[in-house]
Amino acid sequence: MFDKVVIVGAGLIGGSFALGLKAAGAVRTVVGLERSPQALARALELGIVDEAATDPGAALAGADLVLVAAPVAQTAAILASLLPHLDAHTIVTDAGSTKSDVVAAARAVLGERIGQFVPGHPIAGRESNGPDAAIPDLYRGKKVVLSALPENDGAVVARVAEAWRRCGAIIHMLSAKEHDRVFAAVSHLPHLLAYALVDDIAKKPHAELLFQYAASGFRDFTRIAGSSPEMWRDISLANRDALLGELDAYVAQLSNLRTHLAAGDGPALEAVYANAQRARCAWIEAIEAAEPPPNADQESGK
Repeated sequence: MFDKVVIVGAGLIGGSFALGLKAAGAVRTVVGLERSPQALARALELGIVDEAATDPGAALAGADLVLVAAPVAQTAAILASLLPHLDAHTIVTDAGSTKSDVVAAARAVLGERIGQFVPGHPIAGRESNGPDAAIPDLYRGKKVVLSALPENDGAVVARVAEAWRRCGAIIHMLSAKEHDRVFAAVSHLPHLLAYALVDDIAKKPHAELLFQYAASGFRDFTRIAGSSPEMWRDISLANRDALLGELDAYVAQLSNLRTHLAAGDGPALEAVYANAQRARCAWIEAIEAAEPPPNADQESGK
């Protein structure tokens, strides 16, 4: 499907994309373009990339597709480094967890060539990072959101979608604004809460004792606090307005729970817990059910 794919950031996300394409026989050559020489060498050693490059010009020559898999705050600088070497046929996409800021950066940098950029976000990950965390089946059965732009040719979007499909992903379409509003609630806020809880306990004078008795419930709730602080700092700031709205709503919910608890209102507490249990069970059943292949209407966002 692709003669040459360039991965900017050959860690968990970019590396897994490369391995997924390779496993599907969908790419002839993968070139890694990485800011860390150590990570680049490791990606080459693990067979994630076939060639290692530190110069964008050498990396992009003849490239069909470029995936930018780096912290979202770096998007503008990365695209600026790529632009002088971008062939007319080369498609650029990204894997950032926010989209409005990425689109704004891409418009500012790429200008009239914005049609070559297709914003994307794979809904998959692990708490570990770097090339050693990359696996070929990370995206199998997982959603990938594409936030296609008005300037994107349909064939360009379809080509990016097919690349993700070859990795086993299921394609969904959301506008950048809708994407950020949704993920502020179901991804960005949970990460903020996990980080906050672990940080709070770590700062207590008897933290060592608390961590000694923390068990599976604490581990499961805080698993995502093991993610990259740099990446989640950028995501939190990039989606600040939507995240603040979700945080305010959550603070209000905590205030209500505190009121019920202080009043010893068991029925009110149980009602909140029961509603949450029902909602979570329904969600688990939905995600565990085999999701049918999306039809044309679903993929067009209709």
